[in-house]
Amino acid sequence: MKIQVHENRTCFFFSFFVVCFFLLIQNSQQQRPQNTTCPFKYIYSFGDGITDIGNTVRVLPFGPFLPAARSPYGQTFPGQPTGRWSDGRIAIDYIGSDLGLPNIVPYLSLRGSTSNDGVIFSAARSTTLDRLFFKLRGVAIPPYAIPLSGQLRWFKAYLSSLCSTPQDCANIVGDSVIILGDIEANDIGYALEQGKSIQQVETYVPFIIRALIEAATELIRMGATRVVLTGSVPVGCYPYILTALQTNNATAYDDLGCLKSVNDLILSKNQLLQEAVTNLAAQFPNVGVYYAGIYDSVQSIIRQSSISGNMTLKSCCGIGGQYNYDRRRFCGSRGVLVCANPSEYIYWDGLHFTQDLYAQYTNIVVPPFLPVLGCTSN
Repeated sequence: MKIQVHENRTCFFFSFFVVCFFLLIQNSQQQRPQNTTCPFKYIYSFGDGITDIGNTVRVLPFGPFLPAARSPYGQTFPGQPTGRWSDGRIAIDYIGSDLGLPNIVPYLSLRGSTSNDGVIFSAARSTTLDRLFFKLRGVAIPPYAIPLSGQLRWFKAYLSSLCSTPQDCANIVGDSVIILGDIEANDIGYALEQGKSIQQVETYVPFIIRALIEAATELIRMGATRVVLTGSVPVGCYPYILTALQTNNATAYDDLGCLKSVNDLILSKNQLLQEAVTNLAAQFPNVGVYYAGIYDSVQSIIRQSSISGNMTLKSCCGIGGQYNYDRRRFCGSRGVLVCANPSEYIYWDGLHFTQDLYAQYTNIVVPPFLPVLGCTSN
């Protein structure tokens, strides 16, 4: 796990994180943080399906007809669809609970009301870069996706409903932790799935990094005092990528069965993002700017799952092929089967994780961040 903290005590915190990582990875099922108290009141999150708790299914006119709006999504928790692209809870649910701020809501559900603990502006299948970028490169983006710039517009509209002066708005933003998470995996995944080469997609990375840093900078100038930018997970292990780029060349795969070239691209992008976060922190020394690396945590869980014999790289909800995934017969479609034991799977529908995976990796990543953010827990 790679977590970079930009304060005078960077080395201390880094060492602390390393120790915590190895302790936590040995027992990812340990008790989660309880009775957490943090020096901020709100969570605001921007990203994709890892943190979308119900925005995409409310994007008209497409949302109500998307898979996440119907069974079997939500079958593990709460027993019915909630707009989460999983069998139950997702990462932001666990993050909110671990921070002592569980009462978060999707932005499109507000309808003039406010939330006690925060608002999620994330939308599944969304991208960091705008539609025009991909249109010029011949890459199609789902019509219901909300690129990062659109999510920022949502945030500004939300703020305008709460405050009337820049200072009042800055006070609200400053009393929060803002999470920019893993959205850029879609920028890369869409292009690869649609036939772009690794070399072509590599040229997207500088634009992706710039868009993320510009978004974080804008939020800081609006008053943000704590910003967490999250790296990407191993995209080369996803069933949809493994299906789209399947090859008979055995050397294309690592020991886990994941595509090496894709994961190497993700690792390179993560490193560049981490360096950019370092530079951003230097630009704003009075702001807590953090990089959260989740790649190693997820990869470690995949490795553990592989050793235990679980269905590591197959979709729980899906049909067809080596990875139980067919984009034309997606989870929730008629005749598509669902596994009886989602907790033994990493991937729910080929593009998103199961509740169990979210629970495991957030229980590795979040606890070391609590003292960094000034939070305490029993």
